[in-house]
Order: sequence, then structure tokens, then C-alpha cells
Amino acid sequence: MTFNTTLTIARLTVRETQRRRVLWVALLMGLLFLIVFGLGFHFIYVDVTRYLSPQEARVPFLFFSLAGLYATNFLMVMMAVLISVAAVSGEIDSHTIETLLTKPIRRWEVIMGKWIGFAFLILLYLLLLSGGIILIVYLRAGFVTHNIVLGLALMYLEALVVLTISIAGGTRLSTLANGAMAFMLYGLAFVGGWVEQIGAILRNETAVDIGILASLIMPGEVLWKKASSLFQPQTLLGDDFAGPFVVASQPSNAMIVYAVLYVLVLLALALWSFARRDL
Repeated sequence: MTFNTTLTIARLTVRETQRRRVLWVALLMGLLFLIVFGLGFHFIYVDVTRYLSPQEARVPFLFFSLAGLYATNFLMVMMAVLISVAAVSGEIDSHTIETLLTKPIRRWEVIMGKWIGFAFLILLYLLLLSGGIILIVYLRAGFVTHNIVLGLALMYLEALVVLTISIAGGTRLSTLANGAMAFMLYGLAFVGGWVEQIGAILRNETAVDIGILASLIMPGEVLWKKASSLFQPQTLLGDDFAGPFVVASQPSNAMIVYAVLYVLVLLALALWSFARRDL
């Protein structure tokens, strides 16, 4: 009965995004994004194949694919915050949550149901955008990105980190404060990731340590860096190719384990916090 209740709330969460047209707007903008990407890649493909050999053309194809996946990663993180930032705090402020809790539903079932519903929507969004990018590049150029499944799994884990932060924050903070916290933590992780990469290029251990500390506070950008390193051949990794899509400082596999534990602990904290909040 408990599991069925959680799934019911998850389904209601998905329907709520449909009712508010958030889902349809996201899908429409996602399709528009893929159209722009497809047109851009087509014209780049024409010029690249005119001047470069098939082997040499693989580098710009890879970089353009990574650019699309990088944009997808950013859009997915923004989507995770926007659809969930008011999921708990908004219903508390409007007293909608009180009506729901008058029924034989436990508080933790509400949080878990919302988290599962949003996680499902984010997964669909990831598959639409990243799948579209990979398919466009493959159909036009015959180029296949390396380690697709594992790389996309890491991108999805990053979105789950941000989603869980937003859900947990909503149990105690107002919608505005919760959104500010989620975006600022993502900004912290983003800047920390760049500090670590530049520090690795300059052989500055202090800068690298600062980047690692930022990743421990919010393990978001480090997951994209790990995914990016998996998407490309080892021959392109290193200082000479350092940039937003190529990794100079390789994240350890321990950070993946840390990110999973981060989500689990933060989700447990959200359940505990909401269970003890006065409504």
C-alpha cells in the first residue's frame, strides 16, 4: 500500500507539470533546441568534410557533439530546479499540502512521490535532448560518441543531485530562497570546477584543492567533467585540449560514489525535515 501511494503521488506530480504546461513548454523548447543543433551541425559538416579528411573530421564532430551535450547538461540542471523549486514550499504556502495530509498518507510518501515523479521527467528530458543530439550526429556524419550509456548516467546523476537539493530546501525554505540556494550551489560547483581545471593546467595544487572542496560541497560539475572525459578518446585528454568539454584534471571514481551517497543522505534529510515541520 505504501509503495502504491508513493507511485500515485509520483503520477500526480507528473500530471501537475502537464496541467501547468511546464512539461509541454519544456518539450517544445527541447525540440527547438534539437532543430537548431541539427541545422548547425549540418552546415558545419559540409564545411568540415570539404577541407578535412574523414579521420581529421572526427575532432570537430566530437567537439560539436560535446557542445550539444554540455548545453543539454545545463538545461537539464535548470529544468530540475524549475520544476521542483515550489513543489513542497509552494504547497505549504498555499496550504494545499494540508488537504493532502488529511488523507491516510504519510509525509515521507509525499516527498518520495514528488522526487520520483520529477526524477522520471528529468530522465525523459535527458533522453530526448541527448538522444536527439547523438542521433543527429550519427545520421549525418556516422560519428558515435564514446561511452554513451555511462556518460549519460553521470549527467542524470548530476541532475538528481540538484533535484534533491531543491526538494530538501523546499521543506524548510520559501520558494524564492530555495531557488536562490539551488542556483548558487550550482554556481559554486561550476566555478569550483573551472578553478580545479585551470589549477591542473598551471600545476597549482592549491587551486586544485579549492576545486575539490567545491565539489564536495556540491558534486555537480565534477560529474559533468567525468562524463565529458568518458565521451571522448583518451588521446584528446590533457592540457593541450583543456576547455569546457575536455578535462585536464581527471575526477576520481570515488566522486561518483560520493555523489550517490550525497543524494541518498540529502533525500533522507528531506524526509526527516518534512516529517518534523509544523504545517
